[in-house]
Amino acid sequence: MTSYSNRLIHEKSPYLLQHSHNPVDWFPWGPDAFDKARLEQKPLLISIGYATCHWCHVMERESFENPQVAQFMNAHFVAIKVDREERPDVDKIYMDALHAFQQQGGWPLNMFATSEGIPFTGGTYFPPKDSYGRKSFLSVLEYIHQIWSNDRDQIYQSAQSITAFLQQNAQLKSTPLQDAEEIPEKTFKTFVQAFDREDGGFQFQANNKFPPSMGLMTLLRYHHRTHHPGALEMVETTLHKMLAGGIYDQLGGGLSRYSTDYQWMVPHFEKMLYDNALFVWSLLETWQVTRHDSYRERAEDVLTYIERDLRSPDGAFYSAEDADSEGVEGKFYVWSQQEFRNLLGPELSPQAEAWWGISSHGNFEHQLNIPHRPVAEEAMLQKFSISRDTLRENMRKARAVLLESRSRRPRPLLDDKILVSWNGLMISAFARASRIFENENYAQIARQAAEFIFSNMFDTEGRLLRRHREGEGRFHAYLCDHTHLAMACLDLYETTYESQWVFRAKALMDQVNTLFRNEEGPYYDTGHDAETVICRSMEGYDGVEPSGNSMAALVFLKLHYLGFEGTYREDSLRILEGFQQHLHQGGASFAAMQWALDWHLFPPTQVVILGNRHDPEIQAMLSHIRQGFYPAIIPAYLDPTFAPDLKLVLPVFEERVTETQQSSAWLCRDQMCGLPIHLAEELKIQLET
Repeated sequence: MTSYSNRLIHEKSPYLLQHSHNPVDWFPWGPDAFDKARLEQKPLLISIGYATCHWCHVMERESFENPQVAQFMNAHFVAIKVDREERPDVDKIYMDALHAFQQQGGWPLNMFATSEGIPFTGGTYFPPKDSYGRKSFLSVLEYIHQIWSNDRDQIYQSAQSITAFLQQNAQLKSTPLQDAEEIPEKTFKTFVQAFDREDGGFQFQANNKFPPSMGLMTLLRYHHRTHHPGALEMVETTLHKMLAGGIYDQLGGGLSRYSTDYQWMVPHFEKMLYDNALFVWSLLETWQVTRHDSYRERAEDVLTYIERDLRSPDGAFYSAEDADSEGVEGKFYVWSQQEFRNLLGPELSPQAEAWWGISSHGNFEHQLNIPHRPVAEEAMLQKFSISRDTLRENMRKARAVLLESRSRRPRPLLDDKILVSWNGLMISAFARASRIFENENYAQIARQAAEFIFSNMFDTEGRLLRRHREGEGRFHAYLCDHTHLAMACLDLYETTYESQWVFRAKALMDQVNTLFRNEEGPYYDTGHDAETVICRSMEGYDGVEPSGNSMAALVFLKLHYLGFEGTYREDSLRILEGFQQHLHQGGASFAAMQWALDWHLFPPTQVVILGNRHDPEIQAMLSHIRQGFYPAIIPAYLDPTFAPDLKLVLPVFEERVTETQQSSAWLCRDQMCGLPIHLAEELKIQLET
């Protein structure tokens, strides 16, 4: 068998390395590929994906490893491979182009472009043979080559048209907010209309259901403000159904990327760091609202999975686990009934089979089973005539046996690159869980991950980098990297009360204003020092993670209400003004941005606490604001007995550090502070009014 190697062999991206032995003469994104295309007068094939993408694997096996296909590609195209997680800016340009061609997005994304990188046609997955109305990949390549050879003027006309569209579409200008108070109600109605009352979640996609974590948190804020029971009902129904479904790894913890059915039963098995971080956020907040143990247990379960399987030896977090193992999607996660019986024996297996819905006919391919939770605990108690404690202990034992057995299976690919924005989300998850559940270990994990980034992911000039792998930091960080990391720093402050984290957040956001600022509208996704591409995007859509602009709008406001001077409030408002049309028309798709909008419409309360941390009243005050659901407060705490360096004292404390030696709290609203509060119960009463 012929062994091939191409230029991707020198890359660090796991995705690019997966293609480094294809017979295709792949280039990484860069000037060499464009120079070759111009010199040889060939079109570009820009193929974009990521390491844990199932259909990327499929197309690689079917087409990119096919010598005949590779020979045609090498002869007539210059082929570029892009890891969308390393280069989200490149991915966005060509995904927007695909949408402009009236095609549904997805990965792999295969875009044909001129030698200048201007797209003129493309698609996602192409099969190896004509099937289901789709042309084979080789047929598509032959067709594109024919047009390029015989009618290149038509291609350039199409390219110019799409360029104009993309550039115009990327321009957003801020105008004064109008009727902004209507947006939360419009968004709530959108969620109501899309809500699946039987299975939870929202039917925004035609075939799949994605975890709607940001939307759930927006609904919790709406419920907190309006007390509308329907908002909380949508949240709890959705979480209950997801946690009972196959999308949740019942044995190992953690959430898959999406469900291929509306019942959350059959997932697309890959696990992404960002999904699990945001899922923990939503579970934590729902626990704060309801105090139901199941939300706490599952939040801790996800964090256990992350600590066990996605944490690097240096303390940062890896990106994802693949859906495939041994070339088969989901093989690592599914079970036969006989496997359960062999492992658990006649005492545990009947209960475990009922608990996780295991049957002889199965619920997945080839009579295999995706563990899920088809029956309530009460039904199990009645069916097996056992106590709750006995059932839970039995299922704990069964889970341990099954998980140990599963751990000996060939594992899915681990995408072990470290991305700043995704790490920021997970740092926030651990920090929030630490303060809500008073778990110091979580705080240590969050702190260590953040310190890894600050120690390893800045270049010699102090520029934050996007990706780290095998000792190499690379790619200038994007807006989302700065803002997600800044939010993580603020979460670490609210957990540890170490003020250095606030000043790190401020430094990151000051870099945002240096690198990404747009005086006329929202912030650019790429820095002023980025390479020149077709257009410079300003993203506000909260897709699988909060957009850089959404997070920036909220972090700027937090800094403003922590007392820092500057234009932070105006910077936040400029973002909302730039996206106001989108918020009015599609607020459910801008769920995270609405957290900042809420603070503009209903300004938050500063809760300033000063006192000895060993004082029982101070402890009770801190415990209350940490465990309660108060989405519209800015907490700040200082223990003056530690004789803090005044350079690290937050502005909200500057007038109070020497004002009184008595333990006190102040509530400040609309730039006015009330009288000092000395009792935790009094603080609780005032926060509720």
